[in-house]
Amino acid sequence: MARVYRLLIAALGLALLGAFATGMMHRPTALERVQEAGVLRMVTLPGPATFSHATEGPSGIEYDLASAFADYLGVELDVLIADSKMDVYHALATGAADLAAAGLNANPERAGNFRFTEPFISVEQYLVYRFGERRPEDLAELVSMEGADLKVTAYGSHLQHLRALLDEYPDLAWQEVAGSGTEELLYRVWNREVEFTVADSIDLQLTQQFYPELRVAFSLDSNRELVWAFVRGRDDTLFRASENFFLRARETGKLVAIEERYLGHVGTFDYVGARVFLRHITERLPTFREKFKQAGRDTGVDWRLLAAIGYQESHWNPRAVSPTGVRGIMMLTQRTAQELGVTDRRDPAQSIDGGARYFAGLRERIPGHIEEPVRTWLALAAYNVGMGHLDDARRLTEMRAGDPDSWTDVKSVLPLLAEREWYEQTRYGYARGAEPVTFVSQVRTYYDLLLRITDREPGEIVERFGRPYDPLRQQTRSGLGALLPAAL
Repeated sequence: MARVYRLLIAALGLALLGAFATGMMHRPTALERVQEAGVLRMVTLPGPATFSHATEGPSGIEYDLASAFADYLGVELDVLIADSKMDVYHALATGAADLAAAGLNANPERAGNFRFTEPFISVEQYLVYRFGERRPEDLAELVSMEGADLKVTAYGSHLQHLRALLDEYPDLAWQEVAGSGTEELLYRVWNREVEFTVADSIDLQLTQQFYPELRVAFSLDSNRELVWAFVRGRDDTLFRASENFFLRARETGKLVAIEERYLGHVGTFDYVGARVFLRHITERLPTFREKFKQAGRDTGVDWRLLAAIGYQESHWNPRAVSPTGVRGIMMLTQRTAQELGVTDRRDPAQSIDGGARYFAGLRERIPGHIEEPVRTWLALAAYNVGMGHLDDARRLTEMRAGDPDSWTDVKSVLPLLAEREWYEQTRYGYARGAEPVTFVSQVRTYYDLLLRITDREPGEIVERFGRPYDPLRQQTRSGLGALLPAAL
């Protein structure tokens, strides 16, 4: 056996020498290995801006970007979930992952072992507290607070920044929490289990709408720029492919579109509105829930989107009437109601059914090459201002060298429909163009909330933070509590 083994090795060695000599031996590059395997492996940390798995499927700014990068390479995306930043870098160093997209910033201390892309988005780090509890004005006051309970995610960039502050504030103290992501710590602050935590501005924006009492005490730093990381070595083909991808994503508007998808509707936080909405979910929505579901089944529109439209229009009040005469839960005009065969706009079933059919028809009229979710956002704008005025806005967008298929560009032009200089150039004339922008933003906010706190089907139990919960019942599971505030 040993002799044969040596002969085989010798023969293999001769074959390898021959292959090298003839130029037939080719060692695949990092990029080629990914493409040959058909899989791009991304390591990340769970969080609102990185990766989360809600009932509607995986989401997150970094997840969407990595998915787009995988599409750019022509491969599938595998997601590896790490417990800490240390594990993220370990996965890269050992080859378990091809790239890290985990809320990272370019760390000079790691530059010898890892390559960092150009920044793709900027965030701030905030000290977060619960409204109604004690609030420090700055770090000096936080340090002076007796028994201040500050908890942060272990190994995160927040921890790195806090350590840097020890030179100026040697008495600054905190507790590192392993196994808890930013979103869970924010929940624990809201639930009064933790007094303070540190969170990126994006994570807070995406979480605050679900937990309205979360507040910023003060900013810990100026803008911090997020990057991806790759292992450093002689072979930088995959890293260079990512640079080309980001360049193209900026040129085509893909990067802006992903940012718009997650952050375009969360700019101004309305605490009172959020609290009222959460209360109405328990007090009013149950009466109309099945009607929204039936309308959703009939039209193919997510019932929660229909409910979000109805809430923005009337706060789910079937007797609501506007000064212009539109009325009912879905606020149909008399003309639209007649066209849809709705005989009583105050009847909830008729109003919801009519509004659902009207919206579905508008979405069908949006040009077919426009993909979701922009297709839905444009249809929402048309629901508010009319398809004619939306078409005017899209034409003006093109006249101004914008993209008429981009909601980011169209929403910046819609308010111009109220200015004589611009509406005189349109077919349908004057419109209060700022209103559909607000309408779309609010509907998207309500829709996001409903996605998080309602099941797909009656009785379905979904998962949150990897644990099952019934989102319409107030209960406590493993310290997380119900998603709806206990006070409701």
